[in-house]
Amino acid sequence: MLDLGLRVEELGPRHATLRLPWSGRLAREGGGMSGQALMAAADTATVIAISSAKGGFGPMTTVQQSTSFQRPIAGSDVLVAARVTKLGRTLAFTEVTMTADGAGEPAAHATTVYAILG
Repeated sequence: MLDLGLRVEELGPRHATLRLPWSGRLAREGGGMSGQALMAAADTATVIAISSAKGGFGPMTTVQQSTSFQRPIAGSDVLVAARVTKLGRTLAFTEVTMTADGAGEPAAHATTVYAILG
């Protein structure tokens, strides 16, 4: 995860926005950011958003992640915005939007479900 170079851009009570810096190492054939890198960034943003909503980090694990890719990202950082839509005692639900820096339309959208273990 550290190799992705993710940085927190914004943190709020139920959301987190991370920056995934562009890297040719993360590009797939054809020059677009790989789906694996985007999904890993979405997963990480989810952990940070849930931790913020809970008031601190605790043990949790991914139960489900569904990602839809809408357009490629090439040569641009990606803003990964995760928002907690429901925080229960044992499950948390989020929506994650991934947008090329400076673009108006999202490039990918994910929904996640996490089990709260602690």
